[in-house]
Amino acid sequence: METPNISIEFFPPKTPEGAEKLRAARQKLAALQPKYFSVTFGAGGSTQQGTLATVLEIQAEGYEGAPHLSCVGATRASIRAILQEFQSNNIRRLVALRGDLPSGYGGAGELRYASELVEFVRAETGDWFHIEVAAYPEMHPQARSPQEDLQNFARKVQAGANAAITQYFYNPDAYFQFVDNVRKLGVDVPITAGIMPITNYTQLMRFSEMCGAEIPRWIRLKLASFGDDAASIKAFGLDVVSSLAERLLAGGAPGLHFYSMNQAAATTAICQRLQTA
Repeated sequence: METPNISIEFFPPKTPEGAEKLRAARQKLAALQPKYFSVTFGAGGSTQQGTLATVLEIQAEGYEGAPHLSCVGATRASIRAILQEFQSNNIRRLVALRGDLPSGYGGAGELRYASELVEFVRAETGDWFHIEVAAYPEMHPQARSPQEDLQNFARKVQAGANAAITQYFYNPDAYFQFVDNVRKLGVDVPITAGIMPITNYTQLMRFSEMCGAEIPRWIRLKLASFGDDAASIKAFGLDVVSSLAERLLAGGAPGLHFYSMNQAAATTAICQRLQTA
């Protein structure tokens, strides 16, 4: 199998040590020739400067960086200022999200949904940005029904999104079914599959609880059976996620977006497996 079309996500480091570790991880991951590196954005804009600083560092290293942009708690004026800053730094790709409300946070902001954010970005900047949006093969945790969730996704694309990245999942059928459903709604943008390597059982359970990603029972029980045996967890995780990625690519997924957690080893190992598959 050829090298798949991949992108890799980071979060902005909070300490100088974290920044050093991320530079080292990025150097290793750059060998996989990702299309771009995306950088997350904290709730209510809490990591806004860190997001931009990380993206600028990625660009200075000669790679494409894509900042996440969230509209929760933001005003049109504040988003306009961020977009102008992105443009002045020649950033051409962004990931537009509603974002999560920080705890204890009252208002949702002037733009309530990702579709409104996409519409605003297009109205302000025309075709300057390639806009990625989020997709939820297993339904957004706050959606009232699967149908409503599909309609919300279609609205983001109609508002001007170019492509989508999914939440991570471990059941490939959920992805294929989602793609079929949105195609029936006339949505034809590429939908890249989000991939979360499995390296730590408790961390995975915590994340999945928060974002509504389903961990199939057979995977959960197997991981739990390893206890504190980190090597077995990593080896099993590598098998499971590499096999998932192979099935997704064979079934027509246009690419894979790795949630790297600022680590290089697991993403690299999965991509090496795919190249030899």
